[in-house]
Amino acid sequence: MPGWTQHVIWWHVYPLGFTGAEPSAAQAGPHPVPRLRALEPWLDYLLDLGCNGLALGPVFASGTHGYDTIDHLRVDPRLGGDDDLLWLFDICRAKGVHVLLDGVFNHVGRDFPRFRDVLEHGRASPYAHWFDIDFDPAGEPDGFEYRDFEGHRELVALNHAEPEVTDYIVEVMTHWLDAGASGWRLDAAYAIPQPALRRISDAVHATQPDAWLVGEVIHGDYGSFVRDGGVDSVTQYELWKAIWSSFNDRNLFELAWALKRHDGFTSTFAPMTFLGNHDVTRIASRLDDPSLLGHALAVLFGVAGVPAIYYGDEQAFRGVKEDRAGGDDAVRPAFPAAPAELAPFGEQVFRTHQELIGVRRRNPWLTRAGTTLDHIANEQIALTSESGGRRVAVLLNIADREHRFPADNPAEVLAPAGTAGDPWHLPARSWRLLALA
Repeated sequence: MPGWTQHVIWWHVYPLGFTGAEPSAAQAGPHPVPRLRALEPWLDYLLDLGCNGLALGPVFASGTHGYDTIDHLRVDPRLGGDDDLLWLFDICRAKGVHVLLDGVFNHVGRDFPRFRDVLEHGRASPYAHWFDIDFDPAGEPDGFEYRDFEGHRELVALNHAEPEVTDYIVEVMTHWLDAGASGWRLDAAYAIPQPALRRISDAVHATQPDAWLVGEVIHGDYGSFVRDGGVDSVTQYELWKAIWSSFNDRNLFELAWALKRHDGFTSTFAPMTFLGNHDVTRIASRLDDPSLLGHALAVLFGVAGVPAIYYGDEQAFRGVKEDRAGGDDAVRPAFPAAPAELAPFGEQVFRTHQELIGVRRRNPWLTRAGTTLDHIANEQIALTSESGGRRVAVLLNIADREHRFPADNPAEVLAPAGTAGDPWHLPARSWRLLALA
């Protein structure tokens, strides 16, 4: 695990939505628009929040939403030119902000030049082996059948058994790491065969040992995926789901089960932890009781992992993802030109984020801490994160009545600020982080 990742906290932005870019390249004008530069006033906001990493969604040339890449070595003209991304790397570096890029390497858009060549020349194309193609089926509009990504015909799956394909991916990743990126989120990494992912990861790490590679993985054995795929981390969807689901069902045993699994993962790597991203309903909309948002944040920042905050969640933005065309739009909104233009309604949630990120900043050892369960009931849970003799307790009470946890250890209240009295006695629907002696 690169040393710098033990101290990084990401602010995750979906650039095409954040900057108000056109929904498709076909709707854009003939000249690049330097929208990436609209991120400049938000870098101080990121730092004020307590983060020091900017995790970018897709920024490379694509047809629509960024995940149908056309050219991995060229910035999407809707966001600007290559110089605009290099400028962003430079200004982030000057402010001490790491940049994580989103690498869509499992599939490409139909306008990817090598696939266009196959559409034009069929089996005679020198790039036919880049894709899994059956040239013999009858009745196909393209004259052949190809493997796509999860039934999306506009997303053409790459053939990762082909060395030219994995060499191309390594070339792209090292190019932008050399240019100033600190790491890559590997989109749909779960769909890339692990032997191929291992070849890619090893080749990148050979020349960029400090690069952080995090694979998007939803289900399965995260530990074996990291080991066999050679990546540094994976997205911790199990913990994300358990947090909001256990709160909504008033069943913290689900959270306890997920935390036991989480502790097993963190003994070998630090997962990327989150409460929201560009693919899921926002946490403020997902929780049946929005007053439990602080509880969710207490878990996020009180247990091991590399935390990420999805832009707008720190302002209690709402948005529901729907399974339809355009169903992601509500969770990928445009932001105003500057932080001062944000509505004031999310100020308290922003302050809660600041406070808990501050606790995490003062206790960076939490990134790789072990977690033990001390007390569990349907509506109360107490757990301890520990490393090297340092301990932080996370107490959650989601009930409509007060609760005293069965402990008498000397403890200092780390958050919320201003808490007085017995540190183990929690009012209804409250949370607490304690430093244990």
